[in-house]
Amino acid sequence: MFTLPTVYDVVVLGAGHAGMEAGLAAARLGCSVLLLTQNLDSVGQMSCNPAIGGQAKGQIVREIDALGGLMGLNTDATGIQFRMLNAKKGPSVRSPRAQCDKKAYQFRAKAELERTENLTLCQGNAVRILRDGNGVSGVETSLGLRILARAVVVTTGTFMRGLLHVGLQNQAGGRLGDSVSTLSDSLRELGFETGRFKTGTPCRLNGRSLDFGRFERQEGDAVPQPFSSLPERIAGGRDDIFTLNRWEEGAFHVEQLPCWSTYTTLETHRIIRENLHQSPLYAGRIEGVGPRYCPSIEDKVVKFEDKDRHQLYLEPEGRHTEEYYVNGVSTSLPLEVQYAFLHTIPGLEKAVILRPGYAVEYDYCPPTQLQPTFETRLLPGLYFAGQINGTSGYEEAGGQGLLAGANAALKLLGRPPLLLGRADGYLGVLVDDLVTRGTEEPYRMFTSRAEHRLLLRHDNADLRLTPLAAAAGLVDSERAARAEERRAQLARLRAFTEATRFGEQRVAQFLRRPETSWTDLPEEIRREYPASAWETTEIDLRYEGYITRQHAAVEKLRAQEERVIPADLDYEQVRGLRAETRQKFGKVRPATLGQAGRISGITPADIAYLALLLDKPRAAWHA
Repeated sequence: MFTLPTVYDVVVLGAGHAGMEAGLAAARLGCSVLLLTQNLDSVGQMSCNPAIGGQAKGQIVREIDALGGLMGLNTDATGIQFRMLNAKKGPSVRSPRAQCDKKAYQFRAKAELERTENLTLCQGNAVRILRDGNGVSGVETSLGLRILARAVVVTTGTFMRGLLHVGLQNQAGGRLGDSVSTLSDSLRELGFETGRFKTGTPCRLNGRSLDFGRFERQEGDAVPQPFSSLPERIAGGRDDIFTLNRWEEGAFHVEQLPCWSTYTTLETHRIIRENLHQSPLYAGRIEGVGPRYCPSIEDKVVKFEDKDRHQLYLEPEGRHTEEYYVNGVSTSLPLEVQYAFLHTIPGLEKAVILRPGYAVEYDYCPPTQLQPTFETRLLPGLYFAGQINGTSGYEEAGGQGLLAGANAALKLLGRPPLLLGRADGYLGVLVDDLVTRGTEEPYRMFTSRAEHRLLLRHDNADLRLTPLAAAAGLVDSERAARAEERRAQLARLRAFTEATRFGEQRVAQFLRRPETSWTDLPEEIRREYPASAWETTEIDLRYEGYITRQHAAVEKLRAQEERVIPADLDYEQVRGLRAETRQKFGKVRPATLGQAGRISGITPADIAYLALLLDKPRAAWHA
């Protein structure tokens, strides 16, 4: 047994999207950080889809960037196709998405970590959480190395007792080619509840074996939009060989690659149906619950039997590889069956599989065991982030990691935590959903989960969150100044639209009309302000009534949300509450009256009674 002589402020376990953001956030706040990962060659690896963003997820990436995180900038630097999803729909559902060069993203992220002050990378497999009295004291690795720390952030992804399935064969692993972690055994010994989830991934194909003439071509946007509000930071240079794109003379320069689409056939579906007995899911070999909104091709064929075909997307994994990701055919069928059904799909008749599709089961910890800071209730100083909390997706993981790492550091520094509410951002919705309601299946963010989504658009993430991050010391002065500069610019543009006339009406009146756009204005009017400012102002004007009503609703709910419930309240001793209510309040331990009202099964009558109790002296609660 050997103990490192250094006692770190924060040790982060795992260097995926959650671990990277956790380590970087804690380091930016000035804490000494050790980032421990099983394999330094897979830091920042995109285990599944080579893409960042998408519906609701794109908003999260913009929020991560607004809080000073890495994901947006790294995507801008290594993206190979950029698209704005739902561009023709309402502004609350428009979401940026980018295909990335998978290896460039990974290697550039590792380089960023290696060059970050206060942060040290280390290879090792953590098998035990160490505690000292009532708090965490560090971790122990499989080689008997003890690393002492004042706080530990666990971001283990799918690696805790990971089990890979291809047909009826299985092998231990959190990702094909990688090993597993037994850390969940230690967590159970400490008293944590664990569960079992399942996810899957499609096969990867050799692009030289595909018939692109039979596919539909899908281009990126003519004018790509970066994720970051500071895109000039991706300038690159000789020391940044993995940066593919650049920001130059006020424009985002990207050499975009196309994606392609095709469809399954009735013959595809027949082969899959005839081989369901070889699917580990349908053969009862998988005990974990899978994602509802990202079903396998087996599930699609069974549950949507009325459909003659399902669309698939062929996505390049990088600029310098012929490997293609087949979005839409996540599967755990045997390899020979994967070959058989792929060869019935137009354009894939001669496809060569480079990597098979597979399913992976893994341990997670129900997130109702966490406080809104992502600190565990059971062991002070221990934080969970990412798929260990039952979520799926790079973006959800990255956001959790950033908040967990920041809050671990802020607590050590004696500062107030960084807490986001449901009206502050999608990350606030994510936190509240997890710690208040938990999840019975892999959690994925959707715009429909955010009741204030018109306020939480991708185009205003910096306005909403950068001031909060600046107050916490999480972002540098340049980013904070840029957000304030943009706020002032939007105020000037709004005044300009009210004062400037276009024909017989003010520009503001023109933009409020649904059939018009700022692009219809003459160049002499438009040139004073950038396109991004015009787009935000047009949305604010056109949806002014709805936005005003949402702000009013937020203010009305804020009073209830801010009514604090004593943290040490013993609900079993509170008379007048239903037994079910006492049990659920005792498990979740809501911090505020607003959070209490969002717990599944809690009624308005329960909240009304609890509100009455909060108005009385503490001694009267048990009378």
